[in-house]
Amino acid sequence: MASALPLDPPQRLVRALEAQPDAGAVTTADAWLAGLSGLVRRWLERWELTAERVVSPGGRSSVVVLVRQADGTPAALKLVAPDGAPVRERALRESTALTRWHGLCAVRLVRAEPEEGVLLLERLHGEVSLRSLPEAKATLEALSIVRRLWVPAGPDDMADGTVFETVAAHTGREAALMRAAAPEEVRPLVDAALEARAELLANEPEDGERVLLHGDFRQGAVLGGGERAPWLAVGPDPLVGEPAYDLARLARDRLHDLMASSGAASSSRRRVHKLADSLDVDRDRVRGWTLYRAVESGVRNLACGNREDGEMLLDFATWL
Repeated sequence: MASALPLDPPQRLVRALEAQPDAGAVTTADAWLAGLSGLVRRWLERWELTAERVVSPGGRSSVVVLVRQADGTPAALKLVAPDGAPVRERALRESTALTRWHGLCAVRLVRAEPEEGVLLLERLHGEVSLRSLPEAKATLEALSIVRRLWVPAGPDDMADGTVFETVAAHTGREAALMRAAAPEEVRPLVDAALEARAELLANEPEDGERVLLHGDFRQGAVLGGGERAPWLAVGPDPLVGEPAYDLARLARDRLHDLMASSGAASSSRRRVHKLADSLDVDRDRVRGWTLYRAVESGVRNLACGNREDGEMLLDFATWL
């Protein structure tokens, strides 16, 4: 069965890996893609899995293959792609977070080999995400999920050398890259985003208010869970920090629809306020992280040649 599986990687992933600004990262990714068929076959054999199909269009940082375990139980084999960040670290963070959540509002981890960047996950209804619901209903469901993912972070989670990065450390690396990549015409907006980040970090919540964050929480990262739960989160890029950071990504969900609506600027600000108020999070902190994350993502998209999305994200940031 493994040899009959179509192993062409999803084009969304291929485009994302080829658009990386670092030439060395692109070379590494090309080698990984070239060896993907053999890599998948190896893990099918090692874990006694039967392949069914590759998930498409899939994500931008991994390949997911729907499989059956030896006892017939459905599962999903996830192979983390080299996208500039060490594969081992990304897989270790994801597997550790999923283990910490114990399936509470998140997909269950069946087994993992983080050193190889390979995870075996509970199979969900991947074709159905919260984006299939009307926006108001989807937002309510998303807030219910993310609130339960915010389990308290312990002292070990915030120590140097831990599995999880803090928001401060993660955004510090991003900020340096953003400064270097930003075109001259967006420098004022970048300066505003960096100033917002500095103010937020200078007045961080107490350690007791820091939680384990999903890190990339949005409606598309919550899939139908089937009989076990209606909705479950997938694809975490976990960090330790304040809840406002997770809400900042959710604030720009369905951005294309928002941009096309009348009064988009005022609607964006109302959305930020509603998200903050719904979970009793400070409005200014949600606004500040939303500004920073939109600008960072916008500059990164511009650097990768995705001008349309980059400009849209920067326009969104100016409304905040």
